[in-house]
Amino acid sequence: MVDAPHQRYAPGRVGVTEAAARTGHTTDAAGTPAGAVLLDVRELHERQTGQAPRAVHRPLSALVAGAPLDAAQGAPLIVICRSGNRSRQAAALLAGRGADAVDATGGMRNRADAGPVVVDAHGGNGSVS
Repeated sequence: MVDAPHQRYAPGRVGVTEAAARTGHTTDAAGTPAGAVLLDVRELHERQTGQAPRAVHRPLSALVAGAPLDAAQGAPLIVICRSGNRSRQAAALLAGRGADAVDATGGMRNRADAGPVVVDAHGGNGSVS
Protein backbone atom coordinates (compact mmCIF):
# COMPACT_ATOMS: atom_id res chain seq x y z
CA MET A 1 0.00 0.00 0.00
CA VAL A 2 1.35 3.42 -0.96
CA ASP A 3 0.85 6.24 1.51
CA ALA A 4 -0.87 9.39 0.36
CA PRO A 5 1.48 12.42 0.29
CA HIS A 6 -0.73 14.24 2.79
CA GLN A 7 -0.79 11.38 5.31
CA ARG A 8 0.58 12.31 8.73
CA TYR A 9 3.07 10.02 10.39
CA ALA A 10 3.15 9.59 14.12
CA PRO A 11 6.67 8.46 15.02
CA GLY A 12 7.45 6.94 18.37
CA ARG A 13 8.66 8.98 21.30
CA VAL A 14 11.33 8.18 23.86
CA GLY A 15 12.44 9.88 27.04
CA VAL A 16 15.86 11.46 27.27
CA THR A 17 17.29 8.60 29.36
CA GLU A 18 16.22 6.08 26.72
CA ALA A 19 17.53 8.37 23.98
CA ALA A 20 20.93 8.56 25.69
CA ALA A 21 21.05 4.77 25.98
CA ARG A 22 20.07 4.24 22.34
CA THR A 23 22.67 6.71 21.04
CA GLY A 24 25.59 5.44 23.10
CA HIS A 25 25.75 8.39 25.47
CA THR A 26 25.32 5.70 28.11
CA THR A 27 25.85 1.96 27.79
CA ASP A 28 23.57 -1.02 28.21
CA ALA A 29 23.96 -3.60 31.00
CA ALA A 30 26.61 -5.44 28.96
CA GLY A 31 28.59 -2.22 28.52
CA THR A 32 27.91 -1.98 24.79
CA PRO A 33 26.98 1.38 23.26
CA ALA A 34 23.79 1.46 21.23
CA GLY A 35 23.76 2.23 17.50
CA ALA A 36 21.19 5.00 17.05
CA VAL A 37 22.22 8.48 15.90
CA LEU A 38 21.19 11.56 17.87
CA LEU A 39 19.93 14.10 15.32
CA ASP A 40 19.84 17.68 16.63
CA VAL A 41 17.39 19.77 14.61
CA ARG A 42 17.99 23.12 16.33
CA GLU A 43 19.46 26.07 14.47
CA LEU A 44 23.23 26.55 14.62
CA HIS A 45 23.12 29.49 17.04
CA GLU A 46 21.15 27.37 19.54
CA ARG A 47 23.84 24.67 19.56
CA GLN A 48 26.72 27.01 20.38
CA THR A 49 26.16 26.98 24.15
CA GLY A 50 24.98 23.40 24.57
CA GLN A 51 24.92 20.25 22.48
CA ALA A 52 25.24 16.51 22.89
CA PRO A 53 28.65 15.10 21.96
CA ARG A 54 28.64 13.25 18.61
CA ALA A 55 25.17 14.48 17.68
CA VAL A 56 24.54 15.01 13.98
CA HIS A 57 23.28 18.51 13.29
CA ARG A 58 20.66 19.20 10.64
CA PRO A 59 18.25 22.07 11.37
CA LEU A 60 14.56 21.38 10.84
CA SER A 61 14.53 24.14 8.23
CA ALA A 62 17.18 22.23 6.21
CA LEU A 63 15.28 18.94 6.54
CA VAL A 64 12.11 20.59 5.28
CA ALA A 65 14.12 21.89 2.31
CA GLY A 66 15.27 18.32 1.58
CA ALA A 67 18.80 18.29 3.05
CA PRO A 68 20.32 14.78 3.12
CA LEU A 69 21.39 12.96 6.26
CA ASP A 70 24.69 11.59 4.97
CA ALA A 71 26.23 10.93 8.40
CA ALA A 72 23.12 9.13 9.61
CA GLN A 73 22.07 7.29 6.45
CA GLY A 74 20.30 4.05 7.31
CA ALA A 75 20.80 4.32 11.09
CA PRO A 76 17.95 4.58 13.60
CA LEU A 77 17.46 8.25 14.51
CA ILE A 78 16.66 9.85 17.85
CA VAL A 79 15.57 13.40 16.96
CA ILE A 80 16.05 16.18 19.49
CA CYS A 81 15.58 19.96 19.67
CA ARG A 82 15.38 22.45 22.55
CA SER A 83 12.00 21.53 24.02
CA GLY A 84 10.45 18.85 21.81
CA ASN A 85 8.26 20.69 19.31
CA ARG A 86 10.61 20.79 16.31
CA SER A 87 11.95 17.30 16.98
CA ARG A 88 8.42 15.92 16.87
CA GLN A 89 7.91 17.63 13.49
CA ALA A 90 11.27 16.44 12.17
CA ALA A 91 10.72 12.84 13.34
CA ALA A 92 7.35 12.79 11.57
CA LEU A 93 8.90 14.24 8.41
CA LEU A 94 11.74 11.69 8.44
CA ALA A 95 9.43 8.78 9.25
CA GLY A 96 7.30 9.86 6.30
CA ARG A 97 10.41 9.56 4.15
CA GLY A 98 11.01 6.02 5.41
CA ALA A 99 13.56 6.67 8.15
CA ASP A 100 13.51 4.87 11.49
CA ALA A 101 13.06 8.08 13.51
CA VAL A 102 11.70 8.74 17.01
CA ASP A 103 11.34 11.96 18.96
CA ALA A 104 13.17 12.62 22.26
CA THR A 105 10.51 14.10 24.53
CA GLY A 106 11.35 17.32 26.29
CA GLY A 107 14.38 17.98 24.10
CA MET A 108 17.79 19.23 25.18
CA ARG A 109 16.30 20.97 28.20
CA ASN A 110 15.20 17.63 29.66
CA ARG A 111 18.43 15.99 28.54
CA ALA A 112 20.55 18.57 30.38
CA ASP A 113 18.40 18.17 33.50
CA ALA A 114 18.66 14.35 33.35
CA GLY A 115 22.44 14.37 33.43
CA PRO A 116 23.94 13.24 30.09
CA VAL A 117 26.84 15.48 29.10
CA VAL A 118 26.12 18.77 27.34
CA VAL A 119 29.11 20.56 25.82
CA ASP A 120 29.59 23.99 24.27
CA ALA A 121 31.05 24.64 20.80
CA HIS A 122 34.59 24.32 22.22
CA GLY A 123 34.01 21.06 24.11
CA GLY A 124 33.68 22.66 27.54
CA ASN A 125 30.74 22.39 29.91
CA GLY A 126 27.65 23.54 28.06
CA SER A 127 24.18 24.72 28.93
CA VAL A 128 20.81 24.77 27.21
CA SER A 129 18.77 27.96 27.24
